Amino acid sequence: MTNGQSEPSSGRWRFAGPATGGQAELKGPVAERLDFAIATAMATGRSIVAGRGSQPVSYRYKSGHELVSTVDESADALIRGAIGRLFPTDAILSEETADARDVEFTCDRLWIVDPIDGTVNFVHGLDAVAVSIAYAEQGIVRAGVVHAPFLNDTYCALLGDGAWRNGSRIRVSNRRELKEALIGTGFPHDRRELGQLLRKLEAVLTECRGVRRMGSPALDICMVAEGRLDGYYETVFPWDVAAASLIAREAGAAFGHLDPVPGDTTPDLCGADVVVAAPTIVAELIALLKAVG
Repeated sequence: MTNGQSEPSSGRWRFAGPATGGQAELKGPVAERLDFAIATAMATGRSIVAGRGSQPVSYRYKSGHELVSTVDESADALIRGAIGRLFPTDAILSEETADARDVEFTCDRLWIVDPIDGTVNFVHGLDAVAVSIAYAEQGIVRAGVVHAPFLNDTYCALLGDGAWRNGSRIRVSNRRELKEALIGTGFPHDRRELGQLLRKLEAVLTECRGVRRMGSPALDICMVAEGRLDGYYETVFPWDVAAASLIAREAGAAFGHLDPVPGDTTPDLCGADVVVAAPTIVAELIALLKAVG
């Protein structure tokens, strides 16, 4: 493609891990979509790296407080264009170009896209930046990829087939107590109502080993999946959580919400009051967060 963008590679994604005893190629229509998503995420990652190299990066604010760069918009166009060419009848929910209210979450085939998760990091030259692409059928996420182009990490999962990082299987930690756990969270773009967030942060920080804020919810959740973090909580958006939560669940993590999921969405695509954690500490973490209110 022109303008420094790359077409997704046509090569298939192959996994190597102890469970397969070598190279194993995924098969089936959903696996083909995962293969496509990985190739598209990696091509988009290359365009993002090139975009940072062509400084200065131009940006604006949407909704009065949320940063969006020209590289976000070009990455979004690359992903949407690739999906449209290969899967023209599939619906797309993207952070940059769609309103969640206009999308039927339980439609037959839906792509959920965040072209740059961690835009503030990207603009400031930090490396915690990810491309997130998920594929769902009737509200159930069946395939997902989170690609971190500056870290050279690619996380992916297929429903029922486990989770992987750079071709190796990953697994959630077995931390037994919250006091020994490292927990991830995030802060909202809208700073007008910080009281409850700060109360939750104080409660968690008091009871655990430490709290980390990476600035990319998708990467936070993937770090739970591979055991670098032991848990994560935050209110986010569907495009932040769709791919990463599948990766975490397939790695053995517990995933859920502090409150009932609204009727106009599904658990897989609900970003409100998300909790992802090692099964051994999730009950303790949920109880602590709920006690704050």
